[in-house]
Amino acid sequence: MLTSCVHCGFCLEVCPTYQLSGDENNSPRGRLRLWRKEAEGQLPPDPWTVAYTQDCVGCLACESACPANVPYGEILEQTRHAHVAAGRTQAPFKLRVAAALAARPWLFNLAMTPARLLRRWGVLPHRFLFAGQPATTQSTASYAQQLMLQHRPTGPRVALLTGCLMEAVFREINFATVRVLIENNVQVFVPRDQGCCGAMQEHLGLDGVDRLRDQNRKAFNALNVDCVVCNSSGCGLALGKSLKGECASVLEHSAIGRSDCGAISDTQNPNPVPVRDVLDFLGEQKLVQRNRPQNKARVYVDLPCHLIHGQKLAGIPNSVLDATGYQWELAPQARDCCGSGGVYNLQQPENAKEILARKSAFLNDAIGDPVILATSNHVCMMQWNSARSSGLVTRPYSVQHVIQLLDPLAKK
Repeated sequence: MLTSCVHCGFCLEVCPTYQLSGDENNSPRGRLRLWRKEAEGQLPPDPWTVAYTQDCVGCLACESACPANVPYGEILEQTRHAHVAAGRTQAPFKLRVAAALAARPWLFNLAMTPARLLRRWGVLPHRFLFAGQPATTQSTASYAQQLMLQHRPTGPRVALLTGCLMEAVFREINFATVRVLIENNVQVFVPRDQGCCGAMQEHLGLDGVDRLRDQNRKAFNALNVDCVVCNSSGCGLALGKSLKGECASVLEHSAIGRSDCGAISDTQNPNPVPVRDVLDFLGEQKLVQRNRPQNKARVYVDLPCHLIHGQKLAGIPNSVLDATGYQWELAPQARDCCGSGGVYNLQQPENAKEILARKSAFLNDAIGDPVILATSNHVCMMQWNSARSSGLVTRPYSVQHVIQLLDPLAKK
């Protein structure tokens, strides 16, 4: 895979760290050359190689720009894991603890109960937290079962990945997802034995990803559903990698369309369950339209990297955005990275802030009252909210998941 780069340089124009530094070693082309030289023994293991690897956001914009279809994301994942395994780098202790908790959903949900309460009370001790109304005790699985019995939809059958951080801290987004799906006659099932998708472990180069993938294959393949839907683009990308060498390789090499990749599979199941972004799935349904009062509200839509560059989707369907009832438009630089990068904004906060500064500046003068920044990934929502506490945006604005704009219980 390291030899597939043709050194054309198209990746330089879209790489956020190259744009910040002007250092070609801090670009996909530069990193690939460093990794190859080390692999071929022409360069001894060097701390600079580790530093440039850690500096990568992992936004995968380079994959969209690459004419040679270099599977950069897969190479980056393997390289980070190799660096950790060889002791050349180590994830910060707090992030290793967080990854260990995320792999045990019941424990993570319990540990994050104070965070859910603080969000309900509007007490926000961290720059990435924002106010919301997550259920304190009721799980998404219980809530979905309750609404299914009340409304008894008869349409497509889907399983919902609740996610670890989403369920533990931002559970109201999961509840809104259930409401929107059921309102649109979609049957929703939430397997209680599902686990973390493994995205955090991938970002940090940690072990345990295969075990998490095995757990989710068993949980979701046991259901008779049309697809698995995800309301987090990062989790959707990670879940689609559940089996290396089959659908995952197709996804990462981006040579075949969505219908042939991003599936949960195992060697015993010849008919893997497709993994779909929930908004992309809703774009194929006849949606209930939200009626908004005529006002000056304006929605600016940002497209998560792992949606367009990772899952290779064109974006969020216009029919879904129109159904919100709001005036909307794509945010400036909507296809560029916001700097969240999974855990990148925790590991490289200065870089992440500078990347966000370029994207968020428009909010200071954006037309609309209120101004709403909408996206489809909870980690991106955290990053966008930090623009307020970091002083990058000084005027009032709110950040919403697009599914929340479709929510029948949302405020008019």
